Amino acid sequence: MKTEIFAVSNQKGGVGKTTTSVNLATALSSLNKKILIIDLDPQGNATVSFGLKRALGGPSSYSVLTGQHPIEQAIQKTMLPNLFVLPASQELLGVDLELAGTQNPQFYLKKALEQVSDFDYIFIDCPPAVGMLTLNALVAATQVIIPIQCEYLALEGVADLMKTINKIKQNFNPNLNIQGVVLTMYDARFNLAKSIQNDVRSFFGNLVFKTIIPRNVRIPEAPSHGKPVMLYDFKSIGAQSYIHLAAEVLQRQQGENHG
Repeated sequence: MKTEIFAVSNQKGGVGKTTTSVNLATALSSLNKKILIIDLDPQGNATVSFGLKRALGGPSSYSVLTGQHPIEQAIQKTMLPNLFVLPASQELLGVDLELAGTQNPQFYLKKALEQVSDFDYIFIDCPPAVGMLTLNALVAATQVIIPIQCEYLALEGVADLMKTINKIKQNFNPNLNIQGVVLTMYDARFNLAKSIQNDVRSFFGNLVFKTIIPRNVRIPEAPSHGKPVMLYDFKSIGAQSYIHLAAEVLQRQQGENHG
């Protein structure tokens, strides 16, 4: 099986990109899949979610992108035997300027990932902006997962992301597909959440996953303990929803591979 590379992306901040990357990856790793998470967000939240420290000057996603370290040197183990992290560094903040004058800067991550072949899935946690980091992620990826929170202005910026994906497909990466749209932070008590769910489903159709990630206090609590929510509170509704989402992702993958 070839390595499937997911870019988890949305230009809007606070929609659940890191939460989805971390917990979907954890759920898949528990199903005997070997997973790598690449933290491309300067905030480093995916790194911290596994109790790891953001790299300072050492091997990191930044040093891999800028050619200072081979990717094998920068990958770190987590508390889960099948799950590995390429940690972020604050130095990622300067990447747009650093790569701007170089040749084909959008291909750096893709080239780095050609050195690793033993992962079933790679998740790239993208920053909330379409700069050089997100472009690198989308050029390297085979699939995009788009988290959309069930709140006011949820679809704002999504049309721009779709345009970016289409441009990258046309110019750099014809193999890029949208794996699916994940509705996050859903609160069934509010009519607004229900109407946004309907809007998103009518806009994206079958691309929207059936599984909805609810608002659940365990999900934002877990990273402060350096754990994914599945390890923090397996029985919580948040953990269980990511297990269901992982099953749905696998189902789609199998459908594509047989299609």
